[in-house]
Amino acid sequence: MNFKKIKRAIISVSDKSNLKLILPVLKKHKVEIISSGNSYKKINRMNYKCTEVSKYTGFSEILDGRVKTLHPKIHAGILSIRNNKKHRQTLYKLNIPDIDLVIVDLYPFTKKVNKKISLNKLIEYIDIGGPTLIRAAAKNFNDVTVISSISDYSKLSNELKTNNGRTSINFRKLMSAKAFGLTAYYDSNVANWLNDKLKIKFPDKKTLGGKLAESLRYGENPHQQGSLYKIDNNLGLKKLHGKDLSYNNYNDIYSALAIVSSFKKNQGTVIIKHTNPCGVSIEKDRVKSFKNALACDPTSAFGGVVAINSIISKKLALELNKIFFEVIIANGFQKKALKILKKRKKIILIDCNKINLKDSKHYIFFGNSFLAQDINNKLFDKKKFRTVTRKKPSPNQLAGLKFAFNICKFTKSNAIVLANNKSTIGIGSGQPSRIDSCRIAADKALRFLPEKIINSVAASDAFFPFPDTIQELVKAGVRAIIQPGGSINDRKVIKAANKAGIVMVFTGMRHFRH
Repeated sequence: MNFKKIKRAIISVSDKSNLKLILPVLKKHKVEIISSGNSYKKINRMNYKCTEVSKYTGFSEILDGRVKTLHPKIHAGILSIRNNKKHRQTLYKLNIPDIDLVIVDLYPFTKKVNKKISLNKLIEYIDIGGPTLIRAAAKNFNDVTVISSISDYSKLSNELKTNNGRTSINFRKLMSAKAFGLTAYYDSNVANWLNDKLKIKFPDKKTLGGKLAESLRYGENPHQQGSLYKIDNNLGLKKLHGKDLSYNNYNDIYSALAIVSSFKKNQGTVIIKHTNPCGVSIEKDRVKSFKNALACDPTSAFGGVVAINSIISKKLALELNKIFFEVIIANGFQKKALKILKKRKKIILIDCNKINLKDSKHYIFFGNSFLAQDINNKLFDKKKFRTVTRKKPSPNQLAGLKFAFNICKFTKSNAIVLANNKSTIGIGSGQPSRIDSCRIAADKALRFLPEKIINSVAASDAFFPFPDTIQELVKAGVRAIIQPGGSINDRKVIKAANKAGIVMVFTGMRHFRH
């Protein structure tokens, strides 16, 4: 294998906490160390020999430290091809030694963005010298080793110990790939921050930066591998108990959280199966809210994900424990509640108290391309919201219609949601035909909650193309309907509603979710 001896290293790091892992092994193998600024001071305080960059280059730091390592003596030493005769002659003529190891991390720009410091201060956390050093070393991986993460110090130490002060080509390639990933991620954060400042939603070039947060049990199916990446340092979810999460678990968890985040604080229960809601309630009484959500479709709820938009009490935990759920999400758990729920060894308990679903974009990837759009965070336009039938909604009906329409927004199209008061009683989703969704929603309500379908309300995520859908819902017992409107057959649909003596409201806003 292509092994390279480490004779000289440059170290420039923001996080100095783990230098003790690498400095002893560098000393043992008589590696000359060059460093700058606080890194130089730290290494000296730890009683290791170190040459300051300004002394090494013969050029002092300038511009308040903006220019420290950007010098030909540094970068020529890193970028020279060791077996290139012209390169060797040039370096010999200019008296420039090789630099075989670059240990550099980057200014914590993303952390500072989240702390909302002043613009002038934040700009100083856009690293220039660090990425330049990292990219130079990563490019020349055939001869140079680059360490760009504190987590790789122990790997470097083991590599040097195993190979008597040398690194293998495979190790250098691996570290190079990680280094280029880091600089691309870092630059994407800066670019996205500037685009956000300028309110540019869809720039000419778009880069999404993500950090590996977790390797998952598997993807959608056991033969697929899956991982979770996070955009910033705050994932917002804390697993308290249970087996490792899978791709599908996370998909369902985020679907549930999207719905509960649309409710008032400490209000609401959502049960999810395959990213679709199969029961939702916003009853104030938390036990009643859970029971109502479960009653909507107890068959589908089995093995699903339940999200409670509050802290789970002992009383609620006893009810939850009667049903097999794969995941339970809440804003916290009382100690006695945790004790009860943890009796099931494999059940996954998630505290979502610190989740922040503020992302303003939604992405779908396929192959070498991806779709991007605004996140769907509107329910309807008040200016376009109108009653189109002779019969007007009562206050209770209006509240029920708005609730059902909100759940439609999170249900796969074609979506029909039946509700009674503050709870769903039947949900039809993901059908190519809207009338089929109507029939599924009505059938579920008739099967599980027949006493509640009379005088219920219905919501549709898009317009009704024909009067037959109205007739299907009226036949089941629906007395008020909310839909976007906009069909060429709106007049016929309104006529059918008036003939049936029911309420119909148009919102002027569609909510497809494919």
